[in-house]
Amino acid sequence: MSTIPALLENLRLVVIVVLLALGVFFTFVSTVGVLRLPDLFARAHTASQADTLGAGLSLAAVALALGWQDSTAYTVLLLFFVFITNPTAAHAIARSAAETGVTPWESSEESNDGDEQ
Repeated sequence: MSTIPALLENLRLVVIVVLLALGVFFTFVSTVGVLRLPDLFARAHTASQADTLGAGLSLAAVALALGWQDSTAYTVLLLFFVFITNPTAAHAIARSAAETGVTPWESSEESNDGDEQ
């Protein structure tokens, strides 16, 4: 009957790998968004959303891998810190840019909804 602890340990390892893979994926998506998006506002949005999720999933995987230790509590506190500060910093940057006169990017193409003929 010792197969249940081994099964739970394997399940824990699978969850850790999935969380890390998702964290790396969202961090990669955020990086591509920052490099490809046209203006500061869109870049700040992708950095605050996808990067926070990527870091959060990666930190959750680290906390799960550490088990019940003091360092797990520090990792969870770091997770909450990232969830609070990353979107707040992106908002502060975007608001500062808007107040200093940075204009959002607009498409150069005329949008045609089919109303004009």
